[in-house]
Amino acid sequence: MQIPTPSPIRSERRGAVGWITIERPERFNSLDVATARDLRRAALQLARDEAVRCVVLRGVRDVFCSGVDLKYVRDGGRSEDLAYLAPGAATAEARSGAIFKQILEYVNGAISEIRRAPKPFVAAVEGMAAAGGLGLALCCDLVLASERASFEWAYGKTGLSGAESATFLVPRLIGLRGALDLALLNPRLDAAAALQRGLVSQVIPAAEFEPEVESLAARLAEGPAGAVARMKRLVNRAVGMDALDAHLSAEVDALVESADSAEFAAGLAHFFDRSEPED
Repeated sequence: MQIPTPSPIRSERRGAVGWITIERPERFNSLDVATARDLRRAALQLARDEAVRCVVLRGVRDVFCSGVDLKYVRDGGRSEDLAYLAPGAATAEARSGAIFKQILEYVNGAISEIRRAPKPFVAAVEGMAAAGGLGLALCCDLVLASERASFEWAYGKTGLSGAESATFLVPRLIGLRGALDLALLNPRLDAAAALQRGLVSQVIPAAEFEPEVESLAARLAEGPAGAVARMKRLVNRAVGMDALDAHLSAEVDALVESADSAEFAAGLAHFFDRSEPED
């Protein structure tokens, strides 16, 4: 009998606060198909649970999320994971774009749930939030950053165009010029710089981070749920959030094209050439 693999996503409720934790520390909390699928499931369940009035999204071991698992992509994924979009596909024949597409189908579902949810979602960022991790953080209503947090666009390092809502949200948060600065120059921002640019809501000392996140989440959960839901709906409307799903689809199309290009192949090889040898 096959032993079930533990989920890389831990979802729990403490009182009126829901917690979603990404638990893939051996891969820097990156997203393969199983992680992305379980993330979407957790986001959907907590977003629609009326007993939950605030949700916190976080990672383990001082990393928030490093985006899509590039090792998983390089190794061709797993045929059973890819069967959702390409039934019967052989792992060895899977192109990078198809693997990205499967992961992004689930991640984008989670992002849509977070934005539509009639309750606040809070990203608790400790350590790195890069590429898809940046998008996951920014799609939340509040971003609390430990002073040890860092934020990076990172897509261009491997010849990718940007996804996971990043190309939609970053220009709305920091404007056209700021978005192009992040995308083209790819600075790695510490927490203070991210706060100054308007990417995060608050920076918290590392020693106080966990209790401060818990306290703020509890305070949000005690707020007027109906008014919060209506406020979030109006703010979403004001910034054109109704166009998010169409934009997410456009991001996927562009990223799949990028992932199947020679530029990505070269960028991926360079990325792993610079990485430390794996055990």
